[in-house]
Amino acid sequence: MASDFSRTLALLRREKKISQRTAAADLGVSQALLSHYENGLREPGLSFVVRAADYYGVSCDYLLGRSMARDGSAVPVGRMDGREDAEQEKNRVVEAAALLLDLAGQTGSMQLPREVEAYLSVAVYKAYRYIYMADPAGVEAVFRASREQFEYLCDARLKQHELRIRTAAQGTAGFGLSAEELHRFPMSPNEISKRYPEQAGAFLTILQQVSDSIEALGKNVSIK
Repeated sequence: MASDFSRTLALLRREKKISQRTAAADLGVSQALLSHYENGLREPGLSFVVRAADYYGVSCDYLLGRSMARDGSAVPVGRMDGREDAEQEKNRVVEAAALLLDLAGQTGSMQLPREVEAYLSVAVYKAYRYIYMADPAGVEAVFRASREQFEYLCDARLKQHELRIRTAAQGTAGFGLSAEELHRFPMSPNEISKRYPEQAGAFLTILQQVSDSIEALGKNVSIK
C-alpha cells in the first residue's frame, strides 16, 4: 500500500502542475519530507494522509490505493465492514461486463466488441465445465471436446482472442481483422467514473480486486 500511496501522491501533484516545493508548503511539511513520501522512503501519518486527500480533492481510500475511484466509491468488499450477498456480487460482474462491452463499442470498432464478447464467452464456458466436471453424475458426452482436451483448447482460444483484442484496440489489421479508424477517448479510472457515474463503481471495484490479487500473487512468486 505504501507504493500505491507514493505513486498516487506524486501523480496528483504532477496533474495539478505544481512544484514539490509549493505542494510541501501548502501541506505543511518540508520539501525533503514530501520527496520521501513521493518516493516511498517514508510512510506518512494519518493526519498527513487526510490533509493530502483534501488538498488534491480525492478520498483517502484513493490516495492509499484502496480504490480506483477518486471518490472512494469502489472499495472491494473484503476491505469494507460487512459482507455483500451473492446477488450483489453477481450484479457487479454483470454490470462490469456490460460496461466493458460498451467501452469497446464506443471506440467505433465493429470488431473489438465482438472479440471481447467472444473472450468472455469462452471464459464462461470453461468455468461452467469445471463446475460440471465436479459432479460425478455428469455425462461428458454432452460436450464435443473431451475432458482431457477442452482445457488446452479453451486456453488456446482465449489467447487467440487476447491477441485479436489487442490488435482491434489498436485499429490495425492482422490475425483475421481489418484495419479500422477508431474514436479515441480517455479511459482512465477517473474518466470512466465521469462517463459512467452509475456503473463505474462495479467496474472499478472489479479492477481493484484483480489488481490486489495479482499484486499479492506477484509478491508470493519468487523466480529463481
